[in-house]
Amino acid sequence: MKELLKNEQIVLSEVRLIGPNSEQLGIVSSDKANEIAHSYDLDLVLIAPDAKPPVCKIMDYGKYRFDELKKLKDQKKNQKVAKLKEMPLSMTISDHDLEVKAKQVCKFLTDGSKVRVYIRMRGRLQDRPQLGFDVMNKFAELCSSVGQIEKPSVINGKNIFMFLAPISTKK
Repeated sequence: MKELLKNEQIVLSEVRLIGPNSEQLGIVSSDKANEIAHSYDLDLVLIAPDAKPPVCKIMDYGKYRFDELKKLKDQKKNQKVAKLKEMPLSMTISDHDLEVKAKQVCKFLTDGSKVRVYIRMRGRLQDRPQLGFDVMNKFAELCSSVGQIEKPSVINGKNIFMFLAPISTKK
């Protein structure tokens, strides 16, 4: 959190002053503003230094700082970090094994994670990448109820990659 200038740290010729109840007190010198703040037993805080003239507010700086830190903490707590999970497949995978892996990926997607599905082509299988694309398409179809294809299947060297993302409910 950024530290704001307060009380005697403010050395400006004149400032726009806002009172403790958010009322406009007009444009006054910074010394006069400090005196007014001390009469309220509160702090004078520079809240908008780039304005013409700069804006200062009379407030309890300790309470303001505590509230701001609490807001930041709540925002952090409510953030969801999207994780990237991986699921390896094979070009010769059986239907039942494909369904089991699809069920696991569906759990990842409902939890909000993105999934990278990949097939490593070995030996003679490199000559027939269409088999890998067929497996990927079938897998994406099995997961289509909870996920959507973020990046379609592509060959990168000896691997075929596809990225699945959860279906977004926000509009």
